[in-house]
Amino acid sequence: MSNKKDSFLVNRLKSIGWAFKGAWFLLRTEASIQIQFSIATAVTIAGFYFEISKTEWLFQVAMIGLVMSIEAVNTSIEYIADFIHPEFHANIGRIKDVAAGAVFIASIAAVIVAAIIYYPRLF
Repeated sequence: MSNKKDSFLVNRLKSIGWAFKGAWFLLRTEASIQIQFSIATAVTIAGFYFEISKTEWLFQVAMIGLVMSIEAVNTSIEYIADFIHPEFHANIGRIKDVAAGAVFIASIAAVIVAAIIYYPRLF
């Protein structure tokens, strides 16, 4: 094996590959991400159907990215917590609850943004 370091570009491409692998793993194995992805798909279809503005698209895409990213971080925290302390522990439970709370907060914000965008078009 060579001691030569890979170039910056090769390292970035490897990082993208690992990130894609992680995202694909989440989408295949985690029900919460599958639900978020289904909702994201539905609002994306709605965005095309209702011909939302560029600004509305920006907010919608940002909220989809926020919720799914926080969901992925929540899942990571759960994996780490379970690895560190597999048995029930009150502090581990609290850590998991706080991480889930972050997803809840982001999801509420996303629902508010969706309501602002779609309520006038639906009613």
